[in-house]
Amino acid sequence: MVFYTMIVFPNCKINLGLHVVSKRPDGFHELETVFYPLPLTDALEVLSPGKLSFTTSGIHVPGDQTDNLCLKAWRLLKQDFPELPEVNIHLHKNIPIGAGLGGGSADAAFMLQLLNNRFQLDLSKEQLISYAAILGSDCPFFIENKAVYATGRGEIMQPISLDLSGWSFVLVYPAVHINTGWAFGRITPQAPAHSLQESIMQPLETWKDTISNDFEAAVFPAHPELATIKEKLYTAGAVYAAMSGSGSAFVGIFPKNNIGDLHFDPAYKVFVL
Repeated sequence: MVFYTMIVFPNCKINLGLHVVSKRPDGFHELETVFYPLPLTDALEVLSPGKLSFTTSGIHVPGDQTDNLCLKAWRLLKQDFPELPEVNIHLHKNIPIGAGLGGGSADAAFMLQLLNNRFQLDLSKEQLISYAAILGSDCPFFIENKAVYATGRGEIMQPISLDLSGWSFVLVYPAVHINTGWAFGRITPQAPAHSLQESIMQPLETWKDTISNDFEAAVFPAHPELATIKEKLYTAGAVYAAMSGSGSAFVGIFPKNNIGDLHFDPAYKVFVL
């Protein structure tokens, strides 16, 4: 019997601007944001054939392992492809969990793509996006995995021409858990003051004044230490700094290889990309 080992490296994303525009009849919120991928990754390894299993290493993954999105991705495809064999799955977790960086969504989307490629399911990108949307609102982005303007719950995506390769990024995760439902409950949906589609196309130096994350005003009063992180990123020379998603990770964008002194609590995780 021939065994195949496949390894992929699901990457994180950041939100550049995030607006809660309205409450939808289905109970979800209408959003608009720009997703941008960054090279902070997990490692997802699949061994086939095998007996369906899931193990982890690295950052502790809380909750019932059988509910992990990687397993859910396999089960979702198994419903439509009964011949899909069982596999051994191992996830090495490096992207902070519950940080607004989309790590779990990335793992699920990469799992779909890995299974599609390994077992020649011949699913198109559009079909993979449809499967990913069932798994979670952020999952479809990782099928595209390039800069997009997103609306709806985040699943309606329009590719945009945005290249930030000439900049350096600092991600700061303070290990503060923000309950997304609680955060949404503190926001009054409204149309943004500036058009995100227009603002994101302007020079990055203008973003500080025109691009915002609605969740910051919602969570900062309860977690003032988060506001301090943003201030420190600007003090260190960030041209733009903001919370990603509903938090609590922050991103600072700096001139390439020109990052000032970063002084954060030693308990914080800091990634320079």
